Parts: sequence; structure tokens; C-alpha cells
Amino acid sequence: MFTVTVTETHAETDSIKVLRLARADGAALAPYEAGAHIDVTGPTGITRPYSLCGPPGDTGAYTIAVKREENSRGGSQALHDKAELGTELTIGEPRRMFGLAPGAGEHHLVAAGIGITPLLAMAYELHAHGAEFRLHYVARGRAEAAFAGLLEESAFADHVVCHFGIGRRAAADALAKALAGLSRDAHVYTCGPQDFMKLVGELAARRLPEDHIHSEPFHADPAADTAADGGFELELDTGEVFTVPPGRSIAEVLEDNGVPLETSCREGICGTCVLRVLEGEPDHRDHCLSAKEKAAGDQIAACVSRATTPRLVVELW
Repeated sequence: MFTVTVTETHAETDSIKVLRLARADGAALAPYEAGAHIDVTGPTGITRPYSLCGPPGDTGAYTIAVKREENSRGGSQALHDKAELGTELTIGEPRRMFGLAPGAGEHHLVAAGIGITPLLAMAYELHAHGAEFRLHYVARGRAEAAFAGLLEESAFADHVVCHFGIGRRAAADALAKALAGLSRDAHVYTCGPQDFMKLVGELAARRLPEDHIHSEPFHADPAADTAADGGFELELDTGEVFTVPPGRSIAEVLEDNGVPLETSCREGICGTCVLRVLEGEPDHRDHCLSAKEKAAGDQIAACVSRATTPRLVVELW
């Protein structure tokens, strides 16, 4: 983690605020790949992941867009109310769990609402490399669509199709038509509300295999009923063994026992707490690992996932 300063800020919509963050020491920031996010610790000390939505080659400052969540635990509201020009924040290095597939014949980016943020960075990168792509952007209206003006004036504006203010049914029909002619080497990337991403995934699955469809949620699904969960033993590569009881996560048990573990979202979204699995079988309940990574069984999101075997051996990394 290191300190950055807010160098620019403006309201994109009534509920979405854009911040530009530069290193407080004036040094260049690390480059990143499109789809990456950073953990941001705001004025209230709460850490949350935010997608980087500027051009990936811009190492002078990182750009994030923060949607004010009325049911927020203090993270987004604090950035809206207290992050102004000159405010110092703490951030982590960029991490990418959601990225462009190398070798894809064409790329289709499908965003709704604040889900435009990681896909905007992807559009910048695809355009820079001369790749074939199309960006579909769904919003209740132009006034609620972050970066609408930027997209309309961008160098890749002819790759953008906006579906603003047409209603859910019409938007669904438009996306169904747009994705009906996907080539078999196409990849689809979607970000937005859960129901929206589910729809896009179902439409894309009519033409593409599962590993050609990529999504990134901003919020986890409602918490599942964990009453029937059993406990299990967690063994570290150091030889320490702890019991993870029902109702407690791996991350919580490690913290209770003084074992340092970096966490952020606590919802299985950001990938901060992913550990390597050496033995045992994970019960994956996260949204950050891909279907292929989950099938491999050699990683686990410690904040939400559990074990289907009596003992799980993990490596702290």
C-alpha cells in the first residue's frame, strides 16, 4: 500500500464521482492491464476495490469512478463526501482478475451502469492495439450513464453502441440481436448488476463455450444460508492447524489467531485474499476465480469459500 493524492475530481452523474489519483511522492505509477482494480482505503479507513477506468498506459495518475451506495458501510459515501482535491488516500498495486483473452478473434464488451468502468479501460486497450471489438452500454438514461460524453467523443466512438432509456425489455432484445451473430472465436465480457450479467451470459452461451464468457460483479449475491455448513480443519504450510467452525470464514479464523492475511471486499469479489491450496478440496463460493481456476482446485478465496473435505492445507502467499 502507498499514498496517493486526489489531483482531479468531478461528478459524472448524480451518484457517480470520478477521482484521479497520483502518487504523493511524484513518482510514476505502475502500469496495469485493462480490467485491473486497486484497493482504496478511504477517509474512514474502509478499504474497497475499484476498477481502473483510464487508459492502461497512463502511469501519471489512476482514474476510478465511485458510485455512492446508500446502503454503504462507509466506503463509497466517504469518498463522495470527503475526497477532494489534495486529499490523501492509501491504495494498493493494481491487480487483474478480469482481463482480455489473448488470441480472441473479436471482443464484445457489454456494460450496464457503473459496470462501464473496467470495460472502458478494455476499450482503450483494444483500440490501441487495433483489435476488433464492440462496446454495448446499457443505462436507464444518458444522465445516469457515466462517461457517456467521453465515449461519444473518443477515438473509438464508432465501436460504441449505447442503449439509453429504452427499458429493460427493449435493451434485452437489442443485446440478443447484437450477440446472435457471434463468431466462434469471439469473447464476451460483461459487468453490471447480477441479473444483467446473467442475461448477457445466457445470450452469449447460445453461441460460445463457457470459457469465452467473462464477467466481473461489483457486489456478491445475497448471502447464502450457511446453517448446514460443517466445520473443517485448516492447516497452514507452516504446520499450524486451526478449526474453521460453521458461520466463520477462513479469513476470520486466521485473523482471530493473529495470522496476517490481506483482505478487502470480504465478499469474494476482489481476489485479495486468495490462497494457494496444497491439499483438500475447496468449496468455492466466490466471484473472483474463473470456472477453470475453480475446477483446478488449487486456489481458494479465504473470505467466503470453505472446504468439502475434513482438512484443507493452504499456503500463505
